[in-house]
Amino acid sequence: MDGLEQRIAQARGDEPADLVLRGGQVFDLVTGSMIDGDVAICGETIVGIGARYEARAVIDVTGLTLVPGFIDTHLHVESSLVTPFEFDRCVTPRGITTAICDPHEIANVIGLDGIRYFQQASLHLLMDLRVQLSSCVPSTEMETSGARIEAADLAPLMGHPSGIGLAEFMNYPGVIHRDPAAMDKLRLFAGGHVDGHCPQLSGRDLNAYIAAGIRTEHEATTAGEALEKLRKGMRVLIREGSVSKDLEALQPVLTETTSAYLCLCTDDRNPLDIGEHGHLDYMIRRLIQMGTSPLAAYRAASLSAAEAFGLKDRGLIAPGRRADIVALDSLEGCHAALVLCGGRVVDDAAFAARGDVPPVGRNSVKAPKVEARDFRSSGNRAETDVIGIIEGKIITRHLHDEIAPKDGDKRPDPARDLIRIAVIERHGRNGNIATGFVRGFGMARGAIASTVCHDHHNIAVVGADYADMALAANRLSQIEGGLVVAAEGEVLAELPLPVAGLMSLQPFETVRDRLARLREAAKSLGVTLEEPFLQLAFLALPVIPALKITDRGMVDVERFEIISG
Repeated sequence: MDGLEQRIAQARGDEPADLVLRGGQVFDLVTGSMIDGDVAICGETIVGIGARYEARAVIDVTGLTLVPGFIDTHLHVESSLVTPFEFDRCVTPRGITTAICDPHEIANVIGLDGIRYFQQASLHLLMDLRVQLSSCVPSTEMETSGARIEAADLAPLMGHPSGIGLAEFMNYPGVIHRDPAAMDKLRLFAGGHVDGHCPQLSGRDLNAYIAAGIRTEHEATTAGEALEKLRKGMRVLIREGSVSKDLEALQPVLTETTSAYLCLCTDDRNPLDIGEHGHLDYMIRRLIQMGTSPLAAYRAASLSAAEAFGLKDRGLIAPGRRADIVALDSLEGCHAALVLCGGRVVDDAAFAARGDVPPVGRNSVKAPKVEARDFRSSGNRAETDVIGIIEGKIITRHLHDEIAPKDGDKRPDPARDLIRIAVIERHGRNGNIATGFVRGFGMARGAIASTVCHDHHNIAVVGADYADMALAANRLSQIEGGLVVAAEGEVLAELPLPVAGLMSLQPFETVRDRLARLREAAKSLGVTLEEPFLQLAFLALPVIPALKITDRGMVDVERFEIISG
């Protein structure tokens, strides 16, 4: 028999199933009911539920609740600071069986080779990693990235088995004002899936953005923003990352009525947060604790996500669906006792049996060596634009403060929580250095530097001391990129990220432990932010309001223009 006939035969019980899960209850995400009976699996496919089946192999799941595998609808694997292989090992045992990624972080450093690396890796993982094609490399014309990708460059990458469509279209002004390059990309993917990114867009501008064929969006940070997008036909992805924490604000919007159009995503979440709190499993637990019904929470985590992205083969435990199954202690606990991906049990042996892909993007940090004097600010006006951090958000405030020049320099003032921020071009293109001020770190001494600097991934450094800023920034060139904390002429902690300056080659457990040491080192400087490193990274992203900084200067995002050099 061929595969089709074999599935039908096993579903009828005419021959034993390849695998049966016995003793648990299936949580049906259509009706909200519990279904008793075996779950029969043929190869990668569920063929039977709600009946007794004979099988070649049986797994006892007595007392457990079976739910469909979770689908992270938008993330950047690079923000986990590990390779796709270690990301797989980190989150798949928690029940994440599908992840829809945008590799635009690595694409901004090394171009199409970065996207191809993710496509190749996807063929070897236990989870189903879906690789969207990056739409905005660079994200704007107000930064220097390591590569540029146009519509013609994307065309040859279309049709890969991991593909769904075009990744988050961050250049929303380019869409609503009909920029020719933006139009070319939208036309290339016309009729397919186009993912969105339009923070705080409203009214007719939002109508225009959606009219371009953009159907999903993860940047809503208030219930009102989410509801407007839902009412206009967008599927809203509720995000809870390491910095962008929108779950509590959007939880009231997630009901059994709206859950068909709401999904869950992490966007940017690192192994330390995953280890301490969890991934999508954490989001589900937290939603239920806050009063969301289990049906709405689990529907958003799987069935609604599958429908939103056209993955018709998953999202339910039902005949004919892909055997992505999570066996849980309880719906409220959401702790996975067993995970199946495409019918394969997720365990150490399965991870060990995967293939591999050589890393790419080595020796990508080509920054100029900097000195303390490079961070001086020579402005002669006391009134100064200041980036105001909102903890737990990637949006910022555009503040104005009086900082009087002294000896030709506006110096950091830790007593007022005003410290220097700088972005140093590191792709070997022009050696730009731009400086400004930021409030919200609480830093009293030292410096923090990183090559994780969205989305251009130049070097971002903040500090209360220019010499420590230079030390931290220069150290990044020596370790092929990463994260560094320095104070009083000494490197206190570091994490090398040699894959494009974004990802470690170490196991996720090692990265998690080093992140913990980095966080403690940052606290020793007086830093009060829970996640200072990703918070720093997003201060350089000029598509998120209100005030940001790139290597070309401070950026007024609401006016979409550089306001200082």
